[in-house]
Amino acid sequence: MLNFELYNPTNLIFGKGQIAKLSTLVPKDAKILLAYGGGSIFKNGIYDQVINNLKGFEIVEFGGIEPNPHFETLMKAVDVIKAEKIDFILAVGGGSVIDGVKFISAAVNFEGNPIDILQKRILIKENAMPFGTVLTLPATGSEMNSGYVVTIEATQEKLSSGGSALFPKFSICDPNVIASLPKRQIQNGVVDAYTHVMEQYLTYPHEGFLQDRIAEGILQTLIEVGPGVVENPTDYTLASNFMWSCTMALNGLIQKGVPSDWATHMIGHELTALYGIDHARTLAIIGPSLYNVMFETKKAKLAQYGRRIFNLSGSDEEVAKEAINKTVDFFHSMGMDTKLSQYTEDYSNTAEFIVNRFDERGWKGLGENQLVTLDKVKSIVELSY
Repeated sequence: MLNFELYNPTNLIFGKGQIAKLSTLVPKDAKILLAYGGGSIFKNGIYDQVINNLKGFEIVEFGGIEPNPHFETLMKAVDVIKAEKIDFILAVGGGSVIDGVKFISAAVNFEGNPIDILQKRILIKENAMPFGTVLTLPATGSEMNSGYVVTIEATQEKLSSGGSALFPKFSICDPNVIASLPKRQIQNGVVDAYTHVMEQYLTYPHEGFLQDRIAEGILQTLIEVGPGVVENPTDYTLASNFMWSCTMALNGLIQKGVPSDWATHMIGHELTALYGIDHARTLAIIGPSLYNVMFETKKAKLAQYGRRIFNLSGSDEEVAKEAINKTVDFFHSMGMDTKLSQYTEDYSNTAEFIVNRFDERGWKGLGENQLVTLDKVKSIVELSY
């Protein structure tokens, strides 16, 4: 097992009615920036719950954070924080709102041009503004990690960063919030979490036995509850297992001491930046193609995955190939299209564009062994057409 450090200071408050604890979690006498997205929290009652449980606090609202939060929008929030002398941020939303708030937290006290945080992937380890979250859409695990992804609209770039100062101080996770979500968002959440696990699991055999078993447990749970929670989001058993799986998929635990990939995400981010495709759906497009192009380097782990998750039998070669097919079948069962041409007709130059962009950034080799070279990226994207 590889050496690792595990640091996760987020206080996770999970379960029914936990928003009632909000006033005890926010620092006393804090002036709060309440950050949210497109306004769904007004329709599902979460806004009223938050406001009612923050009586006595001074609150400034900032809405309109996009599903893929824009740098340009987030910098407006930074201006509001400075003008209003805010000292705590509360993110009420899904992963995009929470990601956006992480960047805001990083940018408020940053000395220099905040765009450098993204373009130079500067890790923020101190001097960030404290924030908490009320999760409304399980998917990204952002409620219990320190990473985020932000889109620079002007350059059509979707870039990630993070840092140890960007863990939420607390996150309230009430599974009942998914009851009013559209099916598409729940489908996205299941596939997003599933692919988060795959990025940390589907590499090569190693000695992190426990990490593998935890990862496999999350995958099996998502397969078990995914289709049901889409159709029955008011079922608390399904909703709670779905939400907890999303958190566990990316709170750092299963990544410790083992190799990880993330090439699917890096390529998928470009599809969102270029075409506005939902993040989870870009992962369903790219993931299977990457497994096929990188088949020889991933074959042993694909075979383990096929046997343990889908109970397949046969040679490593046979099981590994069928495991990819079973993964695609699962994505289809979750309402995912898995080819780029199903989302846009303007895809013919996509592979070349992404390769050129990665080349300009110096991203010559991605993946667990940096074997996803630029020629492999081209093949993966072309196979995804």
